[in-house]
Amino acid sequence: MALIDRTFREKIVLVGVAVPPADLEEVDTNLDELALLVDTAGADAMARVVQRMEHPDPALYVGKGKARELHEVCLAVDADTVVFDEELSPAQQRNLEKLLGRTAIDRTAVILDIFAQHARTQAGKVQVELAQLRYRLPRLRGRQVALSQQRGGIGAGGAIGNRGPGETQLEVDRRRLLTRISRLERELVALRRVRATQARGRRRSRLPQVTLVGYTNAGKSTLLNRLTSAGVLVEDRLFSTLDPTTRRLALPGGESVLLSDTVGFVRKLPHQLVEAFRSTLDEVASSDLLVHVVDGSAPSPEAQIDAVRTVLDEIGAGSVPTLVVYNKADVGLCAAPVPGSVSVSALHGDGLDDFLLALSDRLRGLNRIVELSVPYARGDVLAALHRSGEVLTETHEDSGTRVRARLDQAEAARFGEWRVS
Repeated sequence: MALIDRTFREKIVLVGVAVPPADLEEVDTNLDELALLVDTAGADAMARVVQRMEHPDPALYVGKGKARELHEVCLAVDADTVVFDEELSPAQQRNLEKLLGRTAIDRTAVILDIFAQHARTQAGKVQVELAQLRYRLPRLRGRQVALSQQRGGIGAGGAIGNRGPGETQLEVDRRRLLTRISRLERELVALRRVRATQARGRRRSRLPQVTLVGYTNAGKSTLLNRLTSAGVLVEDRLFSTLDPTTRRLALPGGESVLLSDTVGFVRKLPHQLVEAFRSTLDEVASSDLLVHVVDGSAPSPEAQIDAVRTVLDEIGAGSVPTLVVYNKADVGLCAAPVPGSVSVSALHGDGLDDFLLALSDRLRGLNRIVELSVPYARGDVLAALHRSGEVLTETHEDSGTRVRARLDQAEAARFGEWRVS
Protein backbone atom coordinates (compact mmCIF):
# COMPACT_ATOMS: atom_id res chain seq x y z
CA MET A 1 0.00 0.00 0.00
CA ALA A 2 1.38 3.39 -0.95
CA LEU A 3 2.20 5.90 1.75
CA ILE A 4 -0.44 8.60 2.05
CA ASP A 5 0.63 12.23 1.87
CA ARG A 6 -0.95 13.66 5.03
CA THR A 7 0.31 17.18 4.31
CA PHE A 8 -2.63 17.58 1.95
CA ARG A 9 -6.14 17.45 3.42
CA GLU A 10 -9.06 17.80 1.08
CA LYS A 11 -11.73 20.37 1.80
CA ILE A 12 -15.16 18.77 1.98
CA VAL A 13 -18.75 19.98 1.86
CA LEU A 14 -21.25 17.60 3.51
CA VAL A 15 -24.76 17.12 2.13
CA GLY A 16 -27.77 15.60 3.87
CA VAL A 17 -31.39 15.20 2.77
CA ALA A 18 -34.31 14.87 5.21
CA VAL A 19 -36.72 12.42 3.60
CA PRO A 20 -39.75 11.50 5.78
CA PRO A 21 -39.84 9.97 8.33
CA ALA A 22 -36.37 11.46 8.98
CA ASP A 23 -36.35 15.03 10.31
CA LEU A 24 -33.72 17.75 10.15
CA GLU A 25 -32.43 16.92 13.64
CA GLU A 26 -31.77 13.31 12.64
CA VAL A 27 -30.03 14.44 9.45
CA ASP A 28 -27.87 16.84 11.43
CA THR A 29 -26.84 14.00 13.77
CA ASN A 30 -25.96 11.84 10.77
CA LEU A 31 -23.85 14.66 9.31
CA ASP A 32 -22.00 14.99 12.63
CA GLU A 33 -21.00 11.37 12.26
CA LEU A 34 -20.17 11.86 8.57
CA ALA A 35 -17.85 14.70 9.59
CA LEU A 36 -16.03 12.28 11.91
CA LEU A 37 -15.75 9.76 9.09
CA VAL A 38 -14.34 12.42 6.76
CA ASP A 39 -11.82 13.49 9.41
CA THR A 40 -10.77 9.86 9.92
CA ALA A 41 -10.28 9.54 6.16
CA GLY A 42 -7.90 12.52 6.27
CA ALA A 43 -10.02 15.44 5.08
CA ASP A 44 -11.72 18.49 6.61
CA ALA A 45 -15.46 19.21 6.55
CA MET A 46 -15.70 22.93 5.76
CA ALA A 47 -19.49 23.33 5.41
CA ARG A 48 -22.74 21.40 5.25
CA VAL A 49 -25.87 21.73 3.13
CA VAL A 50 -29.20 20.22 4.18
CA GLN A 51 -32.50 19.93 2.29
CA ARG A 52 -35.93 18.63 3.26
CA MET A 53 -37.57 16.64 0.42
CA GLU A 54 -40.40 14.14 -0.01
CA HIS A 55 -38.06 11.91 -2.02
CA PRO A 56 -34.55 12.27 -3.50
CA ASP A 57 -34.26 13.74 -6.99
CA PRO A 58 -33.45 10.88 -9.42
CA ALA A 59 -30.99 13.02 -11.38
CA LEU A 60 -29.11 15.01 -8.72
CA TYR A 61 -30.34 13.53 -5.40
CA VAL A 62 -30.96 17.13 -4.22
CA GLY A 63 -33.23 19.56 -6.04
CA LYS A 64 -31.86 21.69 -8.87
CA GLY A 65 -32.08 24.87 -6.81
CA LYS A 66 -30.27 23.25 -3.89
CA ALA A 67 -27.63 21.91 -6.29
CA ARG A 68 -26.95 25.47 -7.48
CA GLU A 69 -26.72 26.60 -3.84
CA LEU A 70 -24.33 23.73 -3.20
CA HIS A 71 -22.18 24.94 -6.08
CA GLU A 72 -21.99 28.41 -4.52
CA VAL A 73 -21.02 26.94 -1.13
CA CYS A 74 -18.26 24.91 -2.80
CA LEU A 75 -16.86 28.03 -4.42
CA ALA A 76 -17.03 29.96 -1.16
CA VAL A 77 -15.01 27.39 0.82
CA ASP A 78 -12.86 26.25 -2.12
CA ALA A 79 -14.04 22.66 -1.66
CA ASP A 80 -12.31 19.79 -3.42
CA THR A 81 -15.04 17.22 -2.89
CA VAL A 82 -18.72 16.99 -1.96
CA VAL A 83 -19.80 14.06 0.25
CA PHE A 84 -23.43 12.93 0.46
CA ASP A 85 -24.69 11.08 3.53
CA GLU A 86 -26.72 8.64 1.39
CA GLU A 87 -25.42 6.41 -1.40
CA LEU A 88 -25.52 8.06 -4.83
CA SER A 89 -26.44 6.21 -8.00
CA PRO A 90 -23.79 6.27 -10.75
CA ALA A 91 -25.98 8.64 -12.80
CA GLN A 92 -26.50 11.02 -9.87
CA GLN A 93 -22.77 11.06 -9.24
CA ARG A 94 -21.93 11.89 -12.87
CA ASN A 95 -24.59 14.61 -13.06
CA LEU A 96 -23.45 16.22 -9.82
CA GLU A 97 -19.80 16.26 -10.84
CA LYS A 98 -20.69 17.85 -14.15
CA LEU A 99 -22.78 20.54 -12.43
CA LEU A 100 -20.47 21.18 -9.47
CA GLY A 101 -17.17 20.92 -11.33
CA ARG A 102 -15.67 18.80 -8.58
CA THR A 103 -15.75 15.25 -7.23
CA ALA A 104 -19.01 14.05 -5.68
CA ILE A 105 -18.95 10.90 -3.55
CA ASP A 106 -21.08 9.36 -0.85
CA ARG A 107 -20.84 7.96 2.66
CA THR A 108 -20.11 4.47 1.34
CA ALA A 109 -17.03 5.68 -0.55
CA VAL A 110 -15.69 7.39 2.58
CA ILE A 111 -16.12 4.27 4.72
CA LEU A 112 -14.48 2.11 2.07
CA ASP A 113 -11.54 4.52 1.97
CA ILE A 114 -11.15 4.35 5.77
CA PHE A 115 -11.21 0.55 5.65
CA ALA A 116 -8.51 0.60 2.97
CA GLN A 117 -6.30 2.76 5.19
CA HIS A 118 -6.70 0.48 8.21
CA ALA A 119 -6.46 -2.99 6.64
CA ARG A 120 -3.30 -4.68 7.91
CA THR A 121 -3.60 -8.44 7.39
CA GLN A 122 -3.83 -10.23 4.05
CA ALA A 123 -7.43 -11.21 4.77
CA GLY A 124 -8.35 -7.64 5.66
CA LYS A 125 -6.74 -6.24 2.51
CA VAL A 126 -8.48 -8.76 0.26
CA GLN A 127 -11.86 -8.12 1.87
CA VAL A 128 -11.52 -4.34 1.60
CA GLU A 129 -10.31 -4.37 -2.01
CA LEU A 130 -13.13 -6.69 -3.01
CA ALA A 131 -15.67 -4.34 -1.42
CA GLN A 132 -14.10 -1.36 -3.20
CA LEU A 133 -14.19 -3.02 -6.62
CA ARG A 134 -17.77 -4.22 -6.21
CA TYR A 135 -18.72 -0.64 -5.37
CA ARG A 136 -16.75 0.75 -8.30
CA LEU A 137 -17.98 -1.69 -10.94
CA PRO A 138 -21.26 0.08 -11.83
CA ARG A 139 -19.45 3.45 -11.76
CA LEU A 140 -16.95 2.75 -14.53
CA ARG A 141 -18.90 4.43 -17.32
CA GLY A 142 -17.12 7.50 -18.57
CA ARG A 143 -14.36 7.19 -16.01
CA GLN A 144 -10.73 6.25 -15.87
CA VAL A 145 -10.47 4.24 -12.68
CA ALA A 146 -7.26 2.87 -11.21
CA LEU A 147 -7.22 -0.20 -9.01
CA SER A 148 -4.62 1.53 -6.87
CA GLN A 149 -2.87 4.86 -7.04
CA GLN A 150 0.09 6.55 -5.45
CA ARG A 151 -1.66 9.70 -4.27
CA GLY A 152 -4.36 8.99 -1.70
CA GLY A 153 -7.46 10.96 -0.91
CA ILE A 154 -11.14 10.22 -0.39
CA GLY A 155 -12.09 12.00 -3.60
CA ALA A 156 -8.76 12.28 -5.35
CA GLY A 157 -9.08 12.53 -9.10
CA GLY A 158 -12.61 11.20 -8.99
CA ALA A 159 -11.24 7.70 -8.32
CA ILE A 160 -13.42 6.70 -5.42
CA GLY A 161 -11.79 5.02 -2.46
CA ASN A 162 -8.70 4.11 -4.45
CA ARG A 163 -6.53 3.82 -1.39
CA GLY A 164 -5.59 0.21 -0.87
CA PRO A 165 -3.84 -2.82 -2.30
CA GLY A 166 -4.17 -3.90 -5.91
CA GLU A 167 -2.66 -3.71 -9.38
CA THR A 168 -1.45 -0.27 -10.41
CA GLN A 169 -2.83 0.76 -13.81
CA LEU A 170 -3.87 4.01 -15.41
CA GLU A 171 -6.98 2.65 -17.03
CA VAL A 172 -9.18 -0.31 -16.15
CA ASP A 173 -12.02 -1.55 -18.34
CA ARG A 174 -14.93 -3.64 -17.16
CA ARG A 175 -13.43 -6.96 -18.26
CA ARG A 176 -10.21 -6.42 -16.32
CA LEU A 177 -12.15 -5.24 -13.28
CA LEU A 178 -14.30 -8.39 -13.33
CA THR A 179 -11.17 -10.50 -13.70
CA ARG A 180 -9.67 -8.85 -10.62
CA ILE A 181 -12.88 -9.35 -8.66
CA SER A 182 -12.94 -13.04 -9.59
CA ARG A 183 -9.33 -13.43 -8.47
CA LEU A 184 -10.05 -11.76 -5.13
CA GLU A 185 -13.14 -13.90 -4.60
CA ARG A 186 -11.06 -17.06 -5.09
CA GLU A 187 -8.46 -15.72 -2.68
CA LEU A 188 -11.16 -14.95 -0.16
CA VAL A 189 -12.58 -18.47 -0.44
CA ALA A 190 -9.13 -19.85 0.43
CA LEU A 191 -8.83 -17.47 3.37
CA ARG A 192 -12.31 -18.48 4.55
CA ARG A 193 -11.20 -22.12 4.61
CA VAL A 194 -8.29 -21.19 6.85
CA ARG A 195 -10.59 -19.18 9.12
CA ALA A 196 -13.10 -22.05 9.23
CA THR A 197 -10.33 -24.48 10.22
CA GLN A 198 -9.26 -22.11 13.02
CA ALA A 199 -12.89 -21.78 14.16
CA ARG A 200 -13.30 -25.58 14.28
CA GLY A 201 -10.16 -25.79 16.40
CA ARG A 202 -11.60 -23.27 18.84
CA ARG A 203 -14.90 -25.16 18.99
CA ARG A 204 -13.06 -28.41 19.72
CA SER A 205 -11.54 -26.72 22.76
CA ARG A 206 -15.12 -26.52 24.11
CA LEU A 207 -14.35 -23.10 25.55
CA PRO A 208 -17.30 -20.69 25.25
CA GLN A 209 -16.95 -18.22 22.39
CA VAL A 210 -17.57 -14.61 23.50
CA THR A 211 -17.38 -11.82 20.92
CA LEU A 212 -17.14 -8.08 21.51
CA VAL A 213 -19.46 -6.15 19.21
CA GLY A 214 -20.49 -2.53 19.16
CA TYR A 215 -20.43 0.78 17.41
CA THR A 216 -17.09 1.87 16.00
CA ASN A 217 -14.88 3.59 18.58
CA ALA A 218 -17.01 2.35 21.50
CA GLY A 219 -13.90 0.93 23.19
CA LYS A 220 -13.98 -2.77 22.27
CA SER A 221 -10.23 -3.03 21.65
CA THR A 222 -9.46 -1.10 24.84
CA LEU A 223 -11.63 -3.54 26.78
CA LEU A 224 -9.96 -6.56 25.15
CA ASN A 225 -6.52 -5.16 25.97
CA ARG A 226 -7.51 -4.38 29.57
CA LEU A 227 -8.85 -7.91 30.12
CA THR A 228 -6.27 -9.98 28.23
CA SER A 229 -3.22 -7.76 27.50
CA ALA A 230 -3.88 -8.52 23.83
CA GLY A 231 -1.83 -5.58 22.55
CA VAL A 232 -4.44 -4.61 19.95
CA LEU A 233 -3.90 -1.19 18.34
CA VAL A 234 -6.11 1.40 20.05
CA GLU A 235 -6.74 4.80 18.47
CA ASP A 236 -9.37 7.43 19.08
CA ARG A 237 -10.43 7.02 15.44
CA LEU A 238 -13.30 5.30 13.72
CA PHE A 239 -12.64 1.77 12.43
CA SER A 240 -9.16 1.49 13.90
CA THR A 241 -9.75 -2.29 14.25
CA LEU A 242 -10.61 -4.35 11.15
CA ASP A 243 -8.92 -7.67 11.80
CA PRO A 244 -10.40 -9.88 14.54
CA THR A 245 -8.26 -10.84 17.53
CA THR A 246 -9.02 -13.75 19.88
CA ARG A 247 -7.55 -14.24 23.35
CA ARG A 248 -8.20 -16.62 26.25
CA LEU A 249 -9.81 -15.01 29.30
CA ALA A 250 -10.02 -16.57 32.79
CA LEU A 251 -13.25 -15.80 34.65
CA PRO A 252 -13.58 -15.41 38.45
CA GLY A 253 -14.93 -18.96 38.89
CA GLY A 254 -11.85 -20.45 37.27
CA GLU A 255 -13.47 -21.27 33.94
CA SER A 256 -12.03 -19.84 30.73
CA VAL A 257 -13.57 -18.36 27.59
CA LEU A 258 -12.27 -17.28 24.18
CA LEU A 259 -12.82 -13.52 23.86
CA SER A 260 -12.74 -11.98 20.37
CA ASP A 261 -12.68 -8.42 19.12
CA THR A 262 -14.25 -7.60 15.76
CA VAL A 263 -14.82 -4.74 13.36
CA GLY A 264 -16.95 -1.89 14.66
CA PHE A 265 -20.37 -1.21 13.23
CA VAL A 266 -21.84 2.08 12.07
CA ARG A 267 -25.16 3.38 10.80
CA LYS A 268 -25.71 2.42 7.18
CA LEU A 269 -22.73 0.07 7.04
CA PRO A 270 -22.15 -0.47 3.28
CA HIS A 271 -23.58 -3.75 2.05
CA GLN A 272 -20.38 -4.30 0.01
CA LEU A 273 -18.44 -4.43 3.29
CA VAL A 274 -20.97 -6.71 4.96
CA GLU A 275 -20.64 -9.15 2.04
CA ALA A 276 -16.86 -8.92 1.80
CA PHE A 277 -16.43 -9.37 5.58
CA ARG A 278 -19.00 -12.17 5.69
CA SER A 279 -16.48 -14.78 6.89
CA THR A 280 -15.39 -12.49 9.73
CA LEU A 281 -18.95 -11.59 10.66
CA ASP A 282 -20.08 -15.23 10.53
CA GLU A 283 -17.98 -15.79 13.65
CA VAL A 284 -20.17 -13.26 15.42
CA ALA A 285 -23.28 -15.27 14.56
CA SER A 286 -21.69 -18.50 15.81
CA SER A 287 -20.71 -17.05 19.21
CA ASP A 288 -22.14 -18.38 22.45
CA LEU A 289 -22.50 -14.84 23.83
CA LEU A 290 -22.06 -11.32 22.49
CA VAL A 291 -20.75 -8.50 24.66
CA HIS A 292 -22.31 -5.36 23.19
CA VAL A 293 -19.97 -2.50 24.11
CA VAL A 294 -21.77 0.85 24.10
CA ASP A 295 -20.11 4.27 24.30
CA GLY A 296 -22.02 5.56 27.32
CA SER A 297 -20.67 9.08 26.80
CA ALA A 298 -22.01 9.36 23.22
CA PRO A 299 -24.72 11.98 22.58
CA SER A 300 -27.17 9.25 21.54
CA PRO A 301 -26.16 5.78 22.80
CA GLU A 302 -29.66 4.47 22.03
CA ALA A 303 -29.23 5.28 18.33
CA GLN A 304 -25.88 3.45 18.29
CA ILE A 305 -27.45 0.44 20.02
CA ASP A 306 -30.20 0.35 17.39
CA ALA A 307 -27.64 0.60 14.57
CA VAL A 308 -25.63 -2.33 15.97
CA ARG A 309 -28.75 -4.43 16.40
CA THR A 310 -29.70 -3.72 12.78
CA VAL A 311 -26.33 -5.05 11.56
CA LEU A 312 -26.56 -8.07 13.89
CA ASP A 313 -29.95 -8.92 12.39
CA GLU A 314 -28.49 -8.53 8.89
CA ILE A 315 -25.69 -11.03 9.54
CA GLY A 316 -27.94 -13.55 11.30
CA ALA A 317 -26.70 -12.81 14.83
CA GLY A 318 -29.80 -11.06 16.14
CA SER A 319 -30.82 -14.03 18.30
CA VAL A 320 -27.41 -14.61 19.92
CA PRO A 321 -27.60 -13.93 23.70
CA THR A 322 -26.14 -10.51 24.50
CA LEU A 323 -24.69 -8.75 27.53
CA VAL A 324 -24.74 -4.95 27.17
CA VAL A 325 -21.74 -3.08 28.63
CA TYR A 326 -21.72 0.70 28.89
CA ASN A 327 -18.12 1.83 28.47
CA LYS A 328 -16.43 5.17 29.29
CA ALA A 329 -18.17 5.41 32.67
CA ASP A 330 -15.30 7.67 33.78
CA VAL A 331 -16.53 10.28 31.29
CA GLY A 332 -20.14 9.97 32.39
CA LEU A 333 -23.11 8.02 31.08
CA CYS A 334 -25.62 9.99 29.03
CA ALA A 335 -28.33 7.34 28.91
CA ALA A 336 -30.37 5.13 31.18
CA PRO A 337 -28.62 1.74 31.05
CA VAL A 338 -30.38 -1.24 29.52
CA PRO A 339 -31.76 -3.55 32.26
CA GLY A 340 -29.19 -6.21 33.14
CA SER A 341 -26.30 -4.19 31.70
CA VAL A 342 -23.10 -3.16 33.49
CA SER A 343 -21.02 0.01 33.34
CA VAL A 344 -17.22 0.02 33.06
CA SER A 345 -14.26 2.16 32.19
CA ALA A 346 -12.07 0.01 29.95
CA LEU A 347 -9.45 2.76 30.01
CA HIS A 348 -9.09 2.89 33.81
CA GLY A 349 -10.38 -0.55 34.78
CA ASP A 350 -13.39 0.64 36.80
CA GLY A 351 -16.26 -1.83 37.01
CA LEU A 352 -14.40 -4.74 35.41
CA ASP A 353 -14.95 -7.05 38.40
CA ASP A 354 -18.71 -6.54 38.10
CA PHE A 355 -18.48 -7.11 34.36
CA LEU A 356 -16.60 -10.41 34.76
CA LEU A 357 -19.12 -11.64 37.33
CA ALA A 358 -22.00 -10.68 35.03
CA LEU A 359 -20.25 -12.44 32.14
CA SER A 360 -19.80 -15.60 34.23
CA ASP A 361 -23.44 -15.54 35.31
CA ARG A 362 -24.72 -15.09 31.75
CA LEU A 363 -22.58 -17.95 30.44
CA ARG A 364 -23.70 -20.26 33.23
CA GLY A 365 -27.29 -19.28 32.49
CA LEU A 366 -26.85 -20.39 28.89
CA ASN A 367 -25.94 -23.91 29.99
CA ARG A 368 -28.29 -26.47 31.46
CA ILE A 369 -27.65 -29.04 34.16
CA VAL A 370 -28.63 -32.49 32.94
CA GLU A 371 -28.65 -35.88 34.62
CA LEU A 372 -27.53 -38.92 32.65
CA SER A 373 -27.05 -42.63 33.24
CA VAL A 374 -24.10 -43.95 31.25
CA PRO A 375 -23.56 -47.75 31.01
CA TYR A 376 -20.21 -48.96 32.28
CA ALA A 377 -19.47 -50.31 28.82
CA ARG A 378 -19.69 -46.79 27.36
CA GLY A 379 -16.56 -45.26 28.81
CA ASP A 380 -16.25 -43.28 25.58
CA VAL A 381 -19.48 -41.42 26.39
CA LEU A 382 -18.21 -40.57 29.87
CA ALA A 383 -14.95 -39.30 28.41
CA ALA A 384 -16.87 -37.20 25.85
CA LEU A 385 -18.95 -35.68 28.67
CA HIS A 386 -15.78 -34.54 30.42
CA ARG A 387 -14.55 -32.98 27.19
CA SER A 388 -17.84 -31.35 26.27
CA GLY A 389 -18.99 -29.77 29.51
CA GLU A 390 -18.52 -29.50 33.23
CA VAL A 391 -19.15 -32.76 35.12
CA LEU A 392 -20.55 -31.82 38.53
CA THR A 393 -21.03 -35.26 40.14
CA GLU A 394 -20.48 -38.92 39.31
CA THR A 395 -22.24 -41.72 41.20
CA HIS A 396 -21.62 -45.40 40.50
CA GLU A 397 -24.80 -47.48 40.43
CA ASP A 398 -25.68 -51.03 39.43
CA SER A 399 -26.74 -50.00 35.90
CA GLY A 400 -23.87 -47.63 35.24
CA THR A 401 -22.51 -44.21 36.16
CA ARG A 402 -25.05 -41.50 37.01
CA VAL A 403 -23.68 -38.11 36.00
CA ARG A 404 -24.82 -34.56 36.63
CA ALA A 405 -23.19 -32.22 34.11
CA ARG A 406 -23.51 -28.65 32.87
CA LEU A 407 -23.81 -28.61 29.05
CA ASP A 408 -24.81 -26.10 26.44
CA GLN A 409 -27.95 -26.71 24.38
CA ALA A 410 -26.22 -28.44 21.49
CA GLU A 411 -24.24 -30.80 23.71
CA ALA A 412 -27.26 -31.56 25.89
CA ALA A 413 -29.12 -32.69 22.78
CA ARG A 414 -26.12 -34.76 21.69
CA PHE A 415 -26.22 -36.81 24.91
CA GLY A 416 -30.02 -37.06 24.93
CA GLU A 417 -29.93 -40.88 24.60
CA TRP A 418 -28.58 -41.21 28.14
CA ARG A 419 -30.77 -38.55 29.79
CA VAL A 420 -32.58 -39.56 32.97
CA SER A 421 -36.21 -38.51 32.63
